[in-house]
Amino acid sequence: MSASEPSDSSVIAPKNETESQNIQTHSGIALSPDQVPIRFEEAWFSYNSEPVVRDINFSITPGEFAAILGPNGSGKTTLMKLALGLIKPTSGRVLLFGEPAEHFKDWHRVGYVPQRTQATESRFPASVREIVNFGSYSGFSPLAFFKRDKSSRVDEAMEVAGIQHLADRRVSDLSVGQQQRMLIARSLVRRPDLLVMDEPVAGVDAAGEDQFHNMVRKLNRHLGITIVMVSHDIGAVMREATTIACINRDIVFHGPVHQLDAQALSSLYGFPVDVLMHDPEHTHR
Repeated sequence: MSASEPSDSSVIAPKNETESQNIQTHSGIALSPDQVPIRFEEAWFSYNSEPVVRDINFSITPGEFAAILGPNGSGKTTLMKLALGLIKPTSGRVLLFGEPAEHFKDWHRVGYVPQRTQATESRFPASVREIVNFGSYSGFSPLAFFKRDKSSRVDEAMEVAGIQHLADRRVSDLSVGQQQRMLIARSLVRRPDLLVMDEPVAGVDAAGEDQFHNMVRKLNRHLGITIVMVSHDIGAVMREATTIACINRDIVFHGPVHQLDAQALSSLYGFPVDVLMHDPEHTHR
């Protein structure tokens, strides 16, 4: 396929679910389409006929901690917008739990953590508890007053994120790392199956990064939440993630972390990159 946007004749016709084949995980397990949190099928997206991402084919399967890695302008943010149904692919398909992302309805299954929010960048007069509680909102209900379990879910989410002791603090008084954990707590209130994070440790200090990664590790390994994280931090990604998708318009590499080598990273960034790994699952190379 050429590097330009595919012609109308090459646009992939939508498939119904019965036409979709089972997806194989890296461990060889077959999954039905509705079991797969995110699936890209020959997905392209273009601005003014200029492809931003092209011919994207990969799946993120249940329980993965998947990192999306790439240089600035590589299409990482576009990839996440496609995955969340915020934009529609120019051609191909993007599926959330087997449904086209732009038509997906079960948003309680998906949590999203942005880099920053307006609430955290100003003297927004709200407490941590109030911001986390926003995560339980699903539209007006006349019976909402009687749904006391929402309060317990807010407390539970803050406890998981390690910020219960900050519940009554003003948002603007928090450190950047504490703000990010607050946003994760907000996304956890509805107990999602999938958590998508866009460079969540940008601007966080070293101590805050450690706390953040410990928390995300718990969400993934102990609570079974599928994690997708856009990141610039190669070191953290290779320590924490189970799979990596490297993108620079095209997918340069997708697979288990221990298979990522210097050649793939050099292709991704356009200059020589050495890979040094020291944990038991990886060779030192």
